[in-house]
Amino acid sequence: MRRFSYNEVKVLDGLFKRRMDVNKEYLRELDDTCLLQNYYLEAGVIMPGLTIVEDPAKAKLHWGWEAPSCQLRGHFLGHYLSAASMLVANDGDEILAAKLRHIISELRRCQELNGGRWAGPIPEKYFEILTTDRYIWSPQYTIHKLLMGLLDTYKYTGNEEALQILSGMADWFLDWTADMKKRCPDAIFKGEQAGMLELWADAYGVTEDKRYLKLANIYKGQKLFKLIKSKSVDALTDDHTNASIPIIQGAARMYEVTGDIKWRDIVEKFWERAVTERGMYATTGSNAGEFWIPPMKLGEYRGERGQEFCTVYNMVRVAEYLFKWTKDSKYEDYIERCIYNGFLAQQNAETGMPDYFLSLTTGSKKEWASKTRDFWCCQGTMIQSAAKYPEMVYSADDDSKILYVNQYIPSKLDGRIGDIYVKVVQSLAMKGYDAQTLFDEHGTYEKSRWKFHLDVEIKGRKGISIALRIPEWTGDKTEITLNGEIKEVSHATDGYLVLTNVKSGDAIDIFFDAEVKAERLPDEADVAAFVDGPIVLAGLTSDIDSIVGDFESPSEFLRPVTEHTYDTFLWLQNNYRTKHQTRSIKFIPLYDVKDEEYTVYFEEIRPER
Repeated sequence: MRRFSYNEVKVLDGLFKRRMDVNKEYLRELDDTCLLQNYYLEAGVIMPGLTIVEDPAKAKLHWGWEAPSCQLRGHFLGHYLSAASMLVANDGDEILAAKLRHIISELRRCQELNGGRWAGPIPEKYFEILTTDRYIWSPQYTIHKLLMGLLDTYKYTGNEEALQILSGMADWFLDWTADMKKRCPDAIFKGEQAGMLELWADAYGVTEDKRYLKLANIYKGQKLFKLIKSKSVDALTDDHTNASIPIIQGAARMYEVTGDIKWRDIVEKFWERAVTERGMYATTGSNAGEFWIPPMKLGEYRGERGQEFCTVYNMVRVAEYLFKWTKDSKYEDYIERCIYNGFLAQQNAETGMPDYFLSLTTGSKKEWASKTRDFWCCQGTMIQSAAKYPEMVYSADDDSKILYVNQYIPSKLDGRIGDIYVKVVQSLAMKGYDAQTLFDEHGTYEKSRWKFHLDVEIKGRKGISIALRIPEWTGDKTEITLNGEIKEVSHATDGYLVLTNVKSGDAIDIFFDAEVKAERLPDEADVAAFVDGPIVLAGLTSDIDSIVGDFESPSEFLRPVTEHTYDTFLWLQNNYRTKHQTRSIKFIPLYDVKDEEYTVYFEEIRPER
């Protein structure tokens, strides 16, 4: 199973395209010199106008975690390189392409000024501190982001100079790890090194340069792997969430480049420990602060510092590995839930900025980052996630000639399944009130966002199979037709309905039957969130956290709110208002909440009979 490359899939107008565009505009407006500021400082390059900073408030510098005084400085540029290169690969954006070329050229200049190998934004001596008991804030994390960005720039845009810089840094790490093996072996696994294993394994998979495999083998000795395999030990509770997930991504990439089944076994066991056995909030998170919570203790640990965005992004990447190997739709169902209630919900629709922690308490409020004064870790993963949509929609099984439709996002695919050229246009099939809707077979559903239309074009006379994911949340009224012929949805296997011998000119129509359901907390059964299909709803209230009614029948106390709109959809979607309550409140998708106070979880008050 493989994903299509970024240049083969274009996201079409709609909710996701808008969020991508907001992200792209942010990447375009950031100043190259500010992005490079810490690399320049480390290489001794004096930036224009900054020989002396007379007024720090007016200085043209990035602050927050990118401030020259922060030990994590420079991490954001790595994320930037990854996100920008993905977008350039997708649509050839000339402004971002030029910025990438300039930034990579300047990084190479800094590397040469540093002696030809080190290209980092922090001093090399930070790595020496790892051999002591002194506090140092994650030097391997910082450098990993740079190395990831360099490799992605090479993978997605073919920039050879980026690979040159990575090669020099690999030589530095070969020497450093050799020295540490003699003097202080534990230092190799300090400084939040979690992403290094995947980075080196991926670099080997891309280049077949054995130096990278050597580094991967050095970083494969993670203690977490033994704990994950043990059934008698809770390997995750109170562990740093975003420091553990990338380690598992490393195991996943090791399985792909070595073929050793033990790595896959670790990834699958991690999923059992992290998701299946632990449970998750309706929004998918299962961390408090930045730490894993105990299994099924979601109510006890629900607070203001929940669902760190980095964990959402990284868990999606683990799920992508697992789906690639298994073709099991449960991973794509999980990804869909993350997309709506993490990727979208924690991104400001107007600025593109992230909400670091998604609060799940009564009267919560999202805290958005600024564009140049914060640069949290989540600001980096956010710009990558908002560039990721094109590769999330479709997959190909070349041997079986099957196209998988994994996510329902308006898009256009131009690619190949094996040796067969395929073009698929996926569009939203919502209709407005005009003469035609009077004769619409689904007249009662014409306002639903869950109606899709696929047009298929194939070069040659061969047909292909198209596998459509049947979401776990859809109801009995789900209907799929091929050229008007109804297909039996109950025949779906592994969560996919496979349509065989689809030919050029064929049309597929899809209707998913969504309804609001209550998802209760495992340790507080009388407390629940309301989920409409995959979309978590937020009540716009600062002080109401209980509802009178039977949560098994939300329609008893929620009525739909429908009005015409000139926004993403013709009609307002997934909006409700309570009824039969002392005070009425409105529910909207959590991802539509900007600066309003909101509440996601409510206590069930059973009505007196």
